[in-house]
Amino acid sequence: MPSDNAIETFGLTKVFRSLWRRSEVRALQDVTLQVARGTTFGLLGPNGAGKTTFVKLVLSCTHPTEGGARVFGRDVWETGARRPVGYLPENHRFPTYMTGAGMLDFYAALSGMEARARKKRIPELLELVDLAKWGGVRLGKYSKGMLQRIGLAQALMHRPKLMILDEPSDGVDPVGRRMIREILRALEEQGVTIFLNSHLLAEVELFCREVAILHRGKVALIGKVKELTAGKGYRLTATGVAEQLESELREKAMAAASKDGLLEFQFADRELLNQAIDALRAGAADIESIAPTTSTLEEVFFRTVQS
Repeated sequence: MPSDNAIETFGLTKVFRSLWRRSEVRALQDVTLQVARGTTFGLLGPNGAGKTTFVKLVLSCTHPTEGGARVFGRDVWETGARRPVGYLPENHRFPTYMTGAGMLDFYAALSGMEARARKKRIPELLELVDLAKWGGVRLGKYSKGMLQRIGLAQALMHRPKLMILDEPSDGVDPVGRRMIREILRALEEQGVTIFLNSHLLAEVELFCREVAILHRGKVALIGKVKELTAGKGYRLTATGVAEQLESELREKAMAAASKDGLLEFQFADRELLNQAIDALRAGAADIESIAPTTSTLEEVFFRTVQS
C-alpha cells in the first residue's frame, strides 16, 4: 500500500537475552516514529541508545521482539521491500584488493543491476564524489575519507529513493564533509529521503530538517530542528545606562555582562525585553542591538539525555 512515509515503525522493541535467558538487554523499547518521504531525518543518541539496532531492524537484519517496521508502506520482511534503499554502514569494510570502480561494479551486480547500466553509472558516481582519477586504484591505497566517499557512491549506484547513512562524515575532512552535504542536499531536492545517524551534531543541525533523540532505547524527543532550537530568549546590548537602571535590569534578566562600557542582557521572553527597551529609552540610554537567541542542537541533545 502506498504511504506518505518512507519509514514507519510501530511499537518497535528489541530485547537481547543471554543464552540461558538469565539476563536481558532492552536495546529498543516501543519505538514508534514516521519519516516522511523527501525529508532529511537525523537519529541521535549517546552510545548504547539503540540507534544501530533501530537501523538493523528497519533493514530487516534482525527480528524485532515486538512491533514492526515498514519502508514506503511495505513490511520490511516482504521480498523486494528494501530494493529502493541505499545503505552506507558505519565502519564498512570493502575488499582492499578491489579497485574503486571494480567494487562499485561488484556490489551493483549483487543487487541485480544490469551490466550496461553499471557501466554508465560508475563513472558518473566517481565524478560526483571526486574520485574520477582513483577509479582504477585499489581500495587499500584509499584514505579513510576517500573510503567514505566511495561508500557513498556504492549506496547511490541503483538510484535509491531512501538513503540510510550511518556516520557518513566519519573520518572526512571539512572539505569532504561539505562535499557530502552538498551531494545529499541535491538528492533531497530530487525527492530522495535521507535518514542518517551521526555524532556530529553540528553537521546534523546544518543538514537535517527533523531529528529524533533516542535515550535508553526510547524516543526521548522528536521534532523539527528549527522548532527544537528556537525560542530561547532575546539578547540586548546597550551603552550609557545609569547605574540604578542597570541594577534593575540585571534583576529581570536571565544573564547580564559588561565589557568596555557595553552592557549585555539576556531576557527570557518578549514581554521582559519590551519592558527593558522602554526603561532604556526613558533613561536616555543607547540601544546597540537586539537579537533572538537560540539553542544549538548540541544544547538540546544534552538537556534531553541528561534529564
